Amino acid sequence: MAGITLKNIYKVYPGDVTAVNDFNLEIEDKEFIILVGPSGCGKSTTLRMVAGLEEITKGELYIGDRLVNDVEPKNRDIAMVFQNYALYPHMSVYKNMAFGLKLRKMPKDEIDKKVREAAKILDIEHLLNRKPKALSGGQRQRVALGRAMVRNPAVFLLDEPLSNLDAKLRTSMRTELTKLHKKLQTTFIYVTHDQVEAMTMGDRIVVMHDGFIQQVDTPQNLYDNPCNLFVAGFIGTPPMNFMDGTVMKVGDRFIARVGDSDLPLLPSRFSDEKIVPYDGKPVVVGIRPENLHLEPVYMDQPTTGVITARVELAELMGSEIYVYAKYGEKNIIAKVPPQATAETGAEIQIAINCNKLHLFDKETGKVI
Repeated sequence: MAGITLKNIYKVYPGDVTAVNDFNLEIEDKEFIILVGPSGCGKSTTLRMVAGLEEITKGELYIGDRLVNDVEPKNRDIAMVFQNYALYPHMSVYKNMAFGLKLRKMPKDEIDKKVREAAKILDIEHLLNRKPKALSGGQRQRVALGRAMVRNPAVFLLDEPLSNLDAKLRTSMRTELTKLHKKLQTTFIYVTHDQVEAMTMGDRIVVMHDGFIQQVDTPQNLYDNPCNLFVAGFIGTPPMNFMDGTVMKVGDRFIARVGDSDLPLLPSRFSDEKIVPYDGKPVVVGIRPENLHLEPVYMDQPTTGVITARVELAELMGSEIYVYAKYGEKNIIAKVPPQATAETGAEIQIAINCNKLHLFDKETGKVI
């Protein structure tokens, strides 16, 4: 098995278009790492460079201790699972899974053993004689995984493998892939634009934007401690609320003035060292929807700030309500219990848990 090291990797296309910019990452052996970001951020290009399907413009790529920049894809000890599965339509499931091993001149009995073992793990033994067109999307996905598994690669590369599946199947396949990773004990690099997939599956997440790595961290740390406005807005469903504010000193404490409301900046969250340089300056105030409350019990607490907003829409999600409201010119979303009352058009008071406030530099977007 193998870890992977990417050192100062660049990918520049003709016309001086830089798709990946100074990419540095250490992936540990057996780690499940996720590359996530919006379309065009460079995540699939990075994966294809690891696979050897794209040439590296500059930088060094190691699989284990071996520099593989100029190594053919077939000699890199990797297996790739594509978004569209890339199965041979004229071959049975069995032949699709066995094809790569046949090319390597592996003995027939060994091929048979490997195919049947993989089929058993993936619960597709009963499909081995079918052709791909007779399979559902989820079954085709399992076959594509099985074809990769039989090669027993050091590294699995998965490029948006669940994006063609319906919502329910995606959820169950996420669980299956996580279980499979634990069972196989090998390195997984997984590309997705879906941050729910990233949050639920990865040991660590690499958030990318415009070819640059924004932040690499565990899912919980990314959620709790985003390093900039982009990561804060990209990770989390519904996304973090952002409001314009100004840092001010009132007596011996600091507050963020947002519209006509004062939000306490608690010393436990923001040290003087961080806040003093921003005294009197505009900032972006961030708060996640679940840290906004409509219940009166939250209104008078010293760690709470209160704003008055107008309800535009209340969406009942079963276990919770998403309240879409307007505060000044800003749209904000509160995630509240189903018993909360929020009628469209009504003015409501929203309590903000200031223990969970985030502040960002207005110019650089970096967290304060």
